Amino acid sequence: MYDMKALYEAASVEDAVALRIQHPEAQIVAGGTDVFVQMREGRRAGKELISIQGLDEIRGIKLEEDGTIRIGSLTTFSHITHDPIIIEKINVLGEAVDMVGGPQIRNAGTIGGNTCNGVTSADSASTLFAWDAVVELTGKDGKRLLPIKDFYLKAGVVDLHPDEIQTGILISKESYENAAGFYIKYGMRNAMEIATTGCSVNCRLSADKKTFDRVRIAYGVAGPIPMRAVSAEAFINGKSVTMENIEEFSRKVLDDINPRDSWRASKAFRLHIAVEMAKRCLIESVKRCGGEV
Repeated sequence: MYDMKALYEAASVEDAVALRIQHPEAQIVAGGTDVFVQMREGRRAGKELISIQGLDEIRGIKLEEDGTIRIGSLTTFSHITHDPIIIEKINVLGEAVDMVGGPQIRNAGTIGGNTCNGVTSADSASTLFAWDAVVELTGKDGKRLLPIKDFYLKAGVVDLHPDEIQTGILISKESYENAAGFYIKYGMRNAMEIATTGCSVNCRLSADKKTFDRVRIAYGVAGPIPMRAVSAEAFINGKSVTMENIEEFSRKVLDDINPRDSWRASKAFRLHIAVEMAKRCLIESVKRCGGEV
């Protein structure tokens, strides 16, 4: 049984914002793959819910005139994985969200719900961080655009105002043009697993494929929120594409990340695999950019 006080169904984004204001304690529900499980466990018993599932205006993926990729917050993981724009421009995001849960979860779960949870283990989060994604939030005063690194405040908490809902995620042409990336998720099992650590890297090479023009790397479960390894990025950018530089880059991530001990893995183990993941992700990114190592 689902113990809820009331369920309100938003008819539009504006209606959802109005319902948020009228019912400030209500929980937004999209795919429901997290909220309904928590309700059955009793953690959200007696809550009011605002369903935004019917808002087709914030579902789907499109390429805007300036080349920005716009992902509506209600877009499911399955849709992202198979969308031709994602496959052509930023395939690593489709690959990353294809590791979320099982097929049923991916068919129902949304990227908006995944990011609004604020958890560091979200499979979409590290890749969105690595591609400098921007979160679109809509409230009573209109739209607010926020870099995803500023959207995550602390474990389980995001910068979502009481009158707002998340309506989209934007990735600029400058972020993805001539770049390619790779994501590794490490878990105790090969499927239906929360990440022990996740690493997403993307790179853009010089015209002759011999120099790193730009490299970005981000982790999940390497701190309380997803995070970039900026020291590693600063080291590798402008360097030659060599195994020596890639190995030093992978060691540099230890200057930035700070994973914790948990029943899933010790801090020491997470640090160890983070270095190896960085190396493997960058090597694969180089290959996808047409370079050689």
